Amino acid sequence: MTGEPNRGPEFVQSLERGLAVIRAFDATHPQLTLSDVARATGLTRAAARRFLLTLVELGYVRTDGRLFALRPRVLELGYAFLSSLSLPQVAQPHMETLVAQVHESCSMSVLDGDEIVYVARVPTTRRIMAVAISVGTRFPAYATSMGRVLLAAQPEDRLDHYLDGAPLRSLTRRTITDPGRLRGVLSRIRAQGFALVDQELEEGLRSLAVPVHGEDGAVVAALNVSAHTSRGTSEVIRRELLPPLLGAARKIEEDLGVAGR
Repeated sequence: MTGEPNRGPEFVQSLERGLAVIRAFDATHPQLTLSDVARATGLTRAAARRFLLTLVELGYVRTDGRLFALRPRVLELGYAFLSSLSLPQVAQPHMETLVAQVHESCSMSVLDGDEIVYVARVPTTRRIMAVAISVGTRFPAYATSMGRVLLAAQPEDRLDHYLDGAPLRSLTRRTITDPGRLRGVLSRIRAQGFALVDQELEEGLRSLAVPVHGEDGAVVAALNVSAHTSRGTSEVIRRELLPPLLGAARKIEEDLGVAGR
């Protein structure tokens, strides 16, 4: 691995590299070959193979001999952090009420680098995405309604850094990949207080998100509802789902204010 910063004497490089192997897998790359992992991490094939086989033996990775994929046990690595947050516990009952009201799935996420990570989710019986979503799932922020709400709340210097370096890839034919256009979209989101993403993450999926503010007024998370395009146009989605979504976010904020005092 090249370009590594100087580390302290207690730094364990093998742990860093092992975590890099785990992070090589994501929603768009659920299965990787040995060569894929080596390329993504900058490790040699021999080193990547040792890390992968160690993770297989520990139960975090599975393999068919050619392809490697994460196993559910890897969620244990993040569960302690997620479960220590009060936010998901505060939000869950309000999300359940919202799902019962609108009959669409509801999720909450926070921003982690260039991605969003799901910290709470209430699904419906209908599956509308090809990828199964659960707590800990990650998606690129730029192509998601929750990601855009969270990006819109960032300071200008942080947003500049993101737009300068984030890989804006086309996930569907509708995905916005131009940094200037995305900046304009984020500016409108900041002004209007919600984001509507129409089939940019996955064809057939529309998602509506609003910010959740902490007691100090800062945006601490994003809350969304997702619906299949068969429910109606983007305008129908906004008209039917935005008021109850905003109501759920306000109730979560009220509880967070009580919890924070």
